[in-house]
Amino acid sequence: MNTLTDTAVAAAHKDGQIVIRMESGAEIRFPVAENPRLARGTHRQLNRIEISPFGLHWPKLDEDLSFRGLAEGNYGQKSKA
Repeated sequence: MNTLTDTAVAAAHKDGQIVIRMESGAEIRFPVAENPRLARGTHRQLNRIEISPFGLHWPKLDEDLSFRGLAEGNYGQKSKA
């Protein structure tokens, strides 16, 4: 049985970060610059975030991030150095 103890209720782009507000009041933040697709987005595109039970989706940027990955510090695709 999978027990989810906290749920994302809102997400927004603010000060170069994606800020996810959880039902408990906790926040998860990560820098947009850590994800190449998000780093190319405009403020408007970055603020258009769809929340699902599993993660976040940016329709105009074709990017999806799972809550599991975010919790592990994985903010998406890594740039090739």
